[in-house]
Formats: sequence, structure tokens, C-alpha cells
Amino acid sequence: MTTPAIITVAITGSLPTKANNPAVPISIAEQVESTQEAFEAGASLVHCHVRGDDGTPSSDPERFQRLMEGIRRHCPGMIVQFSTGGRSGAGMARGGMLQLKPDMASLATGSCNFPTRVYDNPPDLVEWLADEMLRHGVKPEIEAFDLSMIFQAVALQQRGLIRGPLHVQFVMGVKNAMPVDRESFEFFAATLRRLAPDATWTGAGIGRHQITLNEWSLELGGHVRTGLEDNVRLDRETLAPSNAALVERAASLCARYGRHPANVAEARALLSLPPA
Repeated sequence: MTTPAIITVAITGSLPTKANNPAVPISIAEQVESTQEAFEAGASLVHCHVRGDDGTPSSDPERFQRLMEGIRRHCPGMIVQFSTGGRSGAGMARGGMLQLKPDMASLATGSCNFPTRVYDNPPDLVEWLADEMLRHGVKPEIEAFDLSMIFQAVALQQRGLIRGPLHVQFVMGVKNAMPVDRESFEFFAATLRRLAPDATWTGAGIGRHQITLNEWSLELGGHVRTGLEDNVRLDRETLAPSNAALVERAASLCARYGRHPANVAEARALLSLPPA
């Protein structure tokens, strides 16, 4: 018997371009096609950003709507998660697509340093985004770039701004934020287990650390994230040919740790989401 592991595919992000890797999907049609390939390879959750016609990041609700419709048409039951990250917009524009009622949306519960800027998530914006998600029935995925963000997520849940159980993603490997460190990773997982025993969690590693976090997460009972948003390579010499190739790599690791890629029914049950 093996236990299910949710594989999240982060298909596009805000930063990677076709100059970095021609496989990065930019248009809505490319994103839908790439998601379908990843879905068929074993991903049960897709993390979505959208781009403008010029390839720059966007928070345009109309683009999110077209993307979600395409994914739901071609990937039945797949969990759709929108990004409310700060690279795609400012202020309340970051949550303008929540009215479309995706299954989930990302929610960073604090600020931190990024490679060349501050990732700014002031308390009033965090609370507004959490309230919008609650109002529209969207489950947050807490993006934890440091320890305080776990505590803040628990506090928001205790205040009724997040409906439990929590789902938290530990993000490691962003320059100037949380480094890839095994003892810290284990401490984060243990802290979440202590504060929110019913919570689920995912590990996300940036760049070459993607596969490291895949393995640590599978080993410690968490779930995994992969995709071209975080990493455009299979190794130092080889560009990833697709999001599906990265999903296949994550899926191939599961058996080593007594796990299997969760199907959509299993993933929805694990995250306390309604059936598709």
C-alpha cells in the first residue's frame, strides 16, 4: 500500500520567458496545452499565472477566466489554483480574479526579501485577500517564505479569516529568503504539525533545488511542487522539454518513498475540497 502525494505543477509564473526555455507556456492556449500534458503525467493541481500579449505578468481576470475554462475543459477535476502574488499586480488588483471562484489561490502571509526587491505583503492586504477568498469559497494555499508566515496563517485561521484545515507551502531557495536547509525544513514541518495538526503541506524548491524539495517532501509525508515557473532545467546541461517532463520526474520519485501520485479525487479529499 502506498499513500497519495499531490503533485502541483506551476506552469508559467511571472519571470521565466521563452528566452530562458522555449517550452515556457505564455499564451492561454499554450498554458492549457501544457497543463493537459502535465495532468496526464500525474499532476492533480495547477498553479496559475497569466501574461499579457507582450509576455509580461498580468492580473487580468478575463485572462484567468479563459485559462480556468480551458483547464476545466481539458483536465476534468484538476484543482485550479490562482496566484495572487505581487509580481503580477499591486494592491487589490492582486485579488481581482478571486470572484471567478477557482478551487484555490495562493496567499503569502507576510513580507520578505526577494533577489532584487521586497516581496511586499502588508497585513491589511493579507487580511483583505484572505477575506476575499473566504467570501468566494476559495481555499488559500499559504506561501511560507519564513517561519513567521506559518504563525500568521494560524492566527488568521483562529480569527476566522481562513477556514481550516490549513494548506501550507514551504518555499525554499529564493535568493535572500529561506535557504534550502534540511534542519530548517524539518523544523517548519514540525512547527506546522504542532500548531495545526490537521494541516497539509507542500515543499517547493527553486531552480536546482526543485528535485531536492521533491524528495524531502515525499520522505516526510508532504506533497510536491514542480514546473517551469520554479525551474527550467532537468539538470545543468539540459533544459526541461515541458512541464510534463518535470511532473514525470516527480512522479517517478514517489515509489521510492512509499507514495503514489494522487488522482484528482484523492487530492481533493486530502485538501478538503468538494468533489469535482
